Amino acid sequence: MSNAPVLRKHASTLRGGRLPKWSPWAIAAGSVAAGIGISLAAGLDSKVQWGLIAAIVFVLGTYVFAARVEGRRQAKDRVATSLVWVCFIVAVVPLVSLIWETVKRGVKVFDTYFLSHSMGVVADAETGGGIYHALIGTLEQVGIASLIAVPIGVLTAIYLVEYGRGKLAKAVTFFVDVMTGIPSIVAGLFILSFWILILDMGYSGFAGAMALSILMMPVVVRSTEEMLKLVPNELREASLALGIPKWRTILKVVLPTSIGGITTGVMLAVARITGETAPVLLLVWGTGFINNNPFDGPQASLPLYIYRQYSAGTPASVDRAWAAALALILFVMILNMGARAIARWKAPKTGR
Repeated sequence: MSNAPVLRKHASTLRGGRLPKWSPWAIAAGSVAAGIGISLAAGLDSKVQWGLIAAIVFVLGTYVFAARVEGRRQAKDRVATSLVWVCFIVAVVPLVSLIWETVKRGVKVFDTYFLSHSMGVVADAETGGGIYHALIGTLEQVGIASLIAVPIGVLTAIYLVEYGRGKLAKAVTFFVDVMTGIPSIVAGLFILSFWILILDMGYSGFAGAMALSILMMPVVVRSTEEMLKLVPNELREASLALGIPKWRTILKVVLPTSIGGITTGVMLAVARITGETAPVLLLVWGTGFINNNPFDGPQASLPLYIYRQYSAGTPASVDRAWAAALALILFVMILNMGARAIARWKAPKTGR
């Protein structure tokens, strides 16, 4: 019989304590209750104040519990995560509240009659009427602005990324940055002075579309430029190594690879100009009648329609304003979904 000692393996004790997976939910529930209690005790009536107090309690509670169980280092990590969630909720709550309020008030008169009739023979203070003329105007003005801005913006971004070197590229980049922050009223005044006052072309939907295209171009240029920079240089080099010209490499390799991001950037630009009112008020002038010709005479648009109906101040006009706002949100949403579908369809297929 051997008398050799028996060696026993002891479990490692390097791993510290961990909070259970349900602990964030429990801390959040306790923070909400504590926030409501503190707010009521302090006599605060605003639910926004209740939410902010609950958020502060949630972050502090997360740090206290995590520090006691997991240590200060892990507690700091959990605090950072909780701050991200709090900021996300703070950003989402106003958006959800806005959509809910628009839907609740807009559905009162949002029906087939509202979408298929204009305000031609109906005063702003009277009941009835619809947004057909404004919907046509918005579609035509945004469409023309996109036809002007998207090709120019995409080609400018291609130049800056693929060809731009030297002072000219720096000057183009500088002016694109300047145009990004230009107020919409300045773009409207520029087209007003040049197109209407100097050339004497008159008010029209096309004049408004030109001003909207000025606001749209820098967004398209910047978003497209960033998407093109994300395309790996190895793809360009592989295409050029096969003897393919650079213009064809850009057309067949670079653009299809980044088409999803470019489309998203274009939709951001479209969403920005769709709700602009100042250029439309200066250049399109507005009308209650249907005008299908964007190159001749005043034309309506949804933002201008909302402004005028809400300014009328009657219950009927305010209901029409909320319904038009709902139509505007749906319009942008449909465009966004359609653009994403096209981007997914045109994106290069990846295999395993």
